Amino acid sequence: MPRHYGPWKIVASHSIYRDPWVELDRDDVIRPDGLPGSHSIVRLKPGVCVLALDGQGHVHLTEEFHYAVGRISIEAVSGGVELGESPAQTACRELEEELGILAAKWTDLGTVDPFTTVVVSPTQLFLAEDLQFTATRPEGTEQIRPLRMELSEALRMVESGAISHAPTCVLILRTALRQMMKSE
Repeated sequence: MPRHYGPWKIVASHSIYRDPWVELDRDDVIRPDGLPGSHSIVRLKPGVCVLALDGQGHVHLTEEFHYAVGRISIEAVSGGVELGESPAQTACRELEEELGILAAKWTDLGTVDPFTTVVVSPTQLFLAEDLQFTATRPEGTEQIRPLRMELSEALRMVESGAISHAPTCVLILRTALRQMMKSE
């Protein structure tokens, strides 16, 4: 029996692939226009994205080669939420591992869905402040170059496209807006 899913009807669901990071499903559907079809959905492990802002108005970002896009990308600290961890715990762990930063003040800036048509990848955004610096503990796949710049420079890099990682872009924009509203 088909089940309704918004304006779609799902006739059957098939699991195509599973690993600890990615799930791929294909649904046989009746499309909103009444015709039969299929729709695939990729589910990624939920993640976090953390922007560290120091007392001088500088943000701390990462510069790293990312396999999927095949190039170096400038991003805020990001990572997947491990089983048994809350997004806040993941944010703390990732910030320390990747940049060697501990933060006394954390602000949850909401969730973004970087993709909405065929990929489910919720990413929780955090602003980290009142920073202390310690040693990094990168994973074996990470070769991270830390970057420190004024928030205004990061904002210009979002505008120019030099920073293209969607959660990082939203996080920088939300942080800049918060700073502007504090100044008013």
